[in-house]
Amino acid sequence: MANTTRPSHALIRGNARAPARAMLRAAGFDDAAMARPMVAVVNTWTDVTPCNMHLRGLAEHARDGIEEAGGTPVEFNTIVVTDGIAMGTEGMRASLMSRETIADSAELAVRGHSLDAVLFLVGCDKTLPGAAMAAARLNLPSVILYGGSIMPGRRGQRDLTVQDVFEAVGACAAGRISRDELAEVEKAACPGAGACGGQFTANTMALALTVLGLSPMGLNDVPAVHPGKPDAAKAAGRAVMAALQADCRPRALITAQALKNAAAAVTATAGSTNAVLHLLAIAREAGVADSEFDIDQFDAISRATPVIADLKPGGRYMAPDMSAAGGTRLLVERMREGGLLGDAPTVTGKSLFEEAGTAEEAAGQGVIRPLDRPVKARGGFGVLYGDLAPEGCVAKLAGHDRLAFEGPARVFDSEEAAFEAITRGKIEKGDVVVIRHEGPAGGPGMREMLAVTAAIQGAGLGDDVALVTDGRFSGATYGFMVGHIAPEAARGGPIAFLRSGDRVRIDVEARRIDTDADLAARAAEGFTAPAPKYTHGAYAKYAALVGSASHGALTSFPFEVR
Repeated sequence: MANTTRPSHALIRGNARAPARAMLRAAGFDDAAMARPMVAVVNTWTDVTPCNMHLRGLAEHARDGIEEAGGTPVEFNTIVVTDGIAMGTEGMRASLMSRETIADSAELAVRGHSLDAVLFLVGCDKTLPGAAMAAARLNLPSVILYGGSIMPGRRGQRDLTVQDVFEAVGACAAGRISRDELAEVEKAACPGAGACGGQFTANTMALALTVLGLSPMGLNDVPAVHPGKPDAAKAAGRAVMAALQADCRPRALITAQALKNAAAAVTATAGSTNAVLHLLAIAREAGVADSEFDIDQFDAISRATPVIADLKPGGRYMAPDMSAAGGTRLLVERMREGGLLGDAPTVTGKSLFEEAGTAEEAAGQGVIRPLDRPVKARGGFGVLYGDLAPEGCVAKLAGHDRLAFEGPARVFDSEEAAFEAITRGKIEKGDVVVIRHEGPAGGPGMREMLAVTAAIQGAGLGDDVALVTDGRFSGATYGFMVGHIAPEAARGGPIAFLRSGDRVRIDVEARRIDTDADLAARAAEGFTAPAPKYTHGAYAKYAALVGSASHGALTSFPFEVR
């Protein structure tokens, strides 16, 4: 290490620290353990979800790696709210909020115990950005290990993910499949441990964290139940000790160039629009200024970056298929060859391009395409402005080639109201479904709309309906969807004054989302903010503190732009 004085020395050295040492001894730490670097193992284990249920076991292998490399692991757990379980319920409001709590709790525990380095074990969606945000705040040598993707479910000759279950709900409501068929899909879709298997938010962010340099190349690719995952955990333990020895810190890795690389990799895989929120939040926590990396970067990068990975929700393959095809290394090498990335340091001590240079492509693989034969010539995002979104919004372009839509608004003040209308057959081809009061503050918590978007697909309306919301979408969503409308309705944004029947025009190429209604005149008549849904506790605190989606929906001062 460049600096031989470690944070833990303040915890255990000197006569005055005898009480602390006494308590550590009671917890099993002897003189030798206290003399070594003390490394936090921040676990997000829970037995409520396949995404994280195996992390307790992986932690043992990670601890072994730390100990073998000369460190003392100090493990604690933080929370997880599982999107796939909470989706469509009041509980989904807690999902984005949990990102902040994960970051806060990791920061508090590590600072509170004066630990020297951090290994994060993550699984479900918000644990990944929460870990990266905490790493950026702490700026201690850190490694993030993703628990890995679930394997495909199987029904007949068809591979399944949880996305198929949500869409089967819509198909059943529309009379296209029976209840028995829905039950068959439900029982087959999720065969065991691991996070949702398409290029949904968890796998999207696992890729992003690797390209950011916070996760050692290749370790996040290994599926959850793969025989090599314990070795990946042990390697992560060794990697965090190597980072400590080299004094490699997250803020040296989370640069504007690295963030642009991560955004490009997400775009090339048609990944989740949640990456926009999360990468902006990580950037602000790392002190990267708006002028260096902001929401408009995603539009520019998307226009310049083709989709070259044929992954669900819009494509054919799942994350384990990509891993077998050549994984993140192969994707990055393809993008490097095309000049779509800039080189950057990583936590291993090797540069991004050095890591990708050892890529091995599986013979005959069809998951990661050559640049001259992309899945789509244009990436999966569009950032729009206009009458309805003066601060911006994000269009998801995965799973379709449409870049413009115009139709009458069908306005709903909650996800539940929209879902009921769709499942009762009250939405028609050509409609623009508008769901408001689901933003960061108004929700609160900016619920994902997978139940609604899947119901649209299940009803056979995926190519004929657009959806606009100040909420957000699951990574499993596909179709013509525009989310993150800012300012949100609850804070008097123009979407609050839209009425059913108003014409809405969406033009991705022109970067516009507009209406023929005079929203300014309606706003001039006065705006009354809706009564808060929660008046105390974590939900109320979040609603009071959270900032705009266009700046990452952060609650932490002073990074948030308000």
